[in-house]
Parts: sequence; structure tokens; C-alpha cells
Amino acid sequence: MGTLSFSTSILLFTIVFHSCLAASNDDPLTGTKREALEIIIGGGGGEAPSPSDEFPPSSPPCKHFQNENGCFENARLAKAYDVIQRFKEKIKVDANSEKYLKTWCGTDVCKYRGIYCDIRPDVKEKAVAGVDFNGAKFAGCDGTLPLDGFFDELDDLAIFHANSNNFTGTVPFKASKIKYLYELDLSNNKIAGGFPMKTLSAMNLTFLDLRYNSLKGTVPQQAFDLTLDVFFINNNNFAPQMLPTNLGDTTAVYLTFANNNFTGSIPASIGKARNLLEVLFLNNQLTGCLPYEIGNLTQSTVFDASSNKLTGPIPYSFGCLKKMQILSLTNNQFYGEVPETVCKLPMLNKLSLSNNYFTHVGPACRGLIEKKKLDVKKNCIYGLPNQRSEKECVAFFLKKKDCPRMETFYWVPCVKHGYDYYKYSDEGKSPAAAPPARTYSTLTPHHRL
Repeated sequence: MGTLSFSTSILLFTIVFHSCLAASNDDPLTGTKREALEIIIGGGGGEAPSPSDEFPPSSPPCKHFQNENGCFENARLAKAYDVIQRFKEKIKVDANSEKYLKTWCGTDVCKYRGIYCDIRPDVKEKAVAGVDFNGAKFAGCDGTLPLDGFFDELDDLAIFHANSNNFTGTVPFKASKIKYLYELDLSNNKIAGGFPMKTLSAMNLTFLDLRYNSLKGTVPQQAFDLTLDVFFINNNNFAPQMLPTNLGDTTAVYLTFANNNFTGSIPASIGKARNLLEVLFLNNQLTGCLPYEIGNLTQSTVFDASSNKLTGPIPYSFGCLKKMQILSLTNNQFYGEVPETVCKLPMLNKLSLSNNYFTHVGPACRGLIEKKKLDVKKNCIYGLPNQRSEKECVAFFLKKKDCPRMETFYWVPCVKHGYDYYKYSDEGKSPAAAPPARTYSTLTPHHRL
């Protein structure tokens, strides 16, 4: 009977800890672990076990939360363990995922790679507060890897970052109930469906990155009422749509529309987006003329509307963009003179105006050309090299051109009663060193802000 009882206990031992043994770096078929197990069972020879070996001391009683999976600090961590283990079963095991999965063993989920814990402020309990799977390249065993059942079941999340994986399906509505979630990065995945407005509107997000997915349909106007600091939606499959008229209601500091199908003109309301530091409109189907209200973006450092179908002159109000570092209007149909006030902007490092129909540059602009800060190739500027042919320029200017509110192109909102208040405030000061542009990194799938 003693031998039967021992064999039974060993069988139970191996069943309970089989998954952890399998996750070990040691070969389960060779090495010390296997040899030791054979000796205990009796296949490896040696002395018979003593009664004390047959019945090892029991584990100390759990002082916190106990369930069928083991002992946990609290019920929140016990639930997180169950959610993570179920998710683990869906992940295809390969060289990338194994770096994470081999650590997802045992009841201390706070030690799992990619999982971060903190004290939840309202209940003062430790909880899974952060998930960072950036670059993990997780894929599903069956080719799908839905967010449902994982992301939306981690009730205590504050941050969920999953750039460059293979998550599929839609953003689950149940995730809208995650009280403290404020950063959501699902960029460079395979998320489909429409823009998840109902889910996002119920959250308290400040950071939203949905770029490089397969989102379809339109981006609703309500998206620009979200109190976001970061809003990235570039490189999706949105249907052609005009930029929303309430664009200026956004609280975003960084905003990217690039590489989509947005049409129509840039709305005048953009001048109200006073938090906006960087905005990328490049490579869409935008038309019309630039609104002078862009000159109200006095904190902006990057404005890129290149590779569209925009036209008209550059508004004189752009001379108010005193913190502008990168201004790109290349590959459009702009014409007229390049305002000297723009070329005199104190922080300007790059002014890209190539492939347009500009006709004149003044001394300040010619100085930028010499410093290689201004690119005006393929325009209609007499006397400069690498310009369009006379035939191209004549053909363009024979076409009718019309910009609404043409009188506003000479308005300069930062100059009142003939006095430049910005010039006064900066007089005698050297411009501070400007931080590098950040939103251009979003045009590469694997890069994060």
C-alpha cells in the first residue's frame, strides 16, 4: 500500500507542475531534472525513499486569496492570472513569443514579462496596471488573436501598449468599462471594422494610437471631442471623407492623418487647436486653399500638408508661427510669392516647397536656400536652377484659380495696429533650442512616439 500511495502522490505532483516543467529552459527529456525524477520513482536505482521523503511537508497556509490556481495577494491578481493563462494558450509559440511565455508561470503575475503592477488608487490594492507588448510579434495559433477575453478582461489597466503584433478583430466594447485606462496603443496590428467610437468615448484616454491597421468607414466628428493629448490614425483604410469641421476642438498635442483618404479643405477651425504642436496631413486627397487661421497655431513646431492637391498662396499669417521648425507643403499646387515673413521664422529648420508653382522668393528666402533649409525645386521661380519648364508654368497659370476669402491671405493675426507683438516679446533674446520632431516616427510601423 505504501508503494501505491507514493506513486499516486508523484503522479499528482507531475500533473500539477507539468506546464512549469515544460516551460523550463532545461530539456525535459534529459538533464538533472529528469534523472532526479527517475530516482524518486525508482527507475534510476538507489535506496528506497524514507517515509519522510514520501510525504514532504505541506505548504504554509495562504494568508491572502486562495483559489484552485493557488495563493494570490488578492482576488484582482487571481483574476488577472486566469485571464493571462487563457490568453497564453492562444499564442503561437515561436522564438519571439517564447521570451514572454516562458516567464508566465507561477502565481506572481507581476513578475511576468510585459506585465506591470501597481496599487489601484480607489481600492488601495495591487493590480495589473500595465501591459507592454510593443514588438512582441504575438500571433494566434489559428491565425487569429482577438483582443476579446484579454484586453477587456483586465479591469485594472491604466496602460495597454501592443505595437507590432498580430491582434485581429475589433476593439471590444467591454473595454469601455476599464475605469483607469488612459493610454491605448494598438498600432501596427490587424484591427479591422469601423472606428471604435462607442468604446473610446466611454474611456478616459489621453493617448490613442490606431495607426497601421485596417480600420474602415469614416472617422466620426465626435473623435475630435475626445480629450486626447496624442491621436494617431495614419495608415488605415478609411473611406474618403472630408476633414471634420470641428477639427479645432481637438485637445491633441500630436495629431496624424497621414496616408489615408481625407478630402476637402483644411477647416478654418484648426486655428482653435491651441495645444497642437505637430500635425501631419501628408499624402491624402486634400483640396482648396490654406485658411489664414493656421497662423493662430503659435505653439506648433511641425506642419506637414505635403502630397495633396492644395492650392493658393501661402497666407501671410504663417509669419506668426514663431516656433515652427518643419513646414512642408511640397507636392501640391501652391503659387505666388513665398512670404519673406515665413523665411524669417526664428526656429525654422526645414521649409519644403518643392513641386509647386511659386514664382518669387525674396532675400530672406534666398538665404535659406543657400543654407539648404529651403527647397524650392520644380517651381516657376525665374533665375533659380531646377525649375519647371516655361510650358508647364504657362499652362498652370492659364487655368482659373479661386480661393474663398482671398482678402484673408494678407491678414497677420499676431500684428495689431502695425505692431508685431511676437517680435516685441522675443526682442533681444536668442531662440531656445527646439526639441526634435516626434510625429514623423509614426510613419514607420514599428516606431513608437
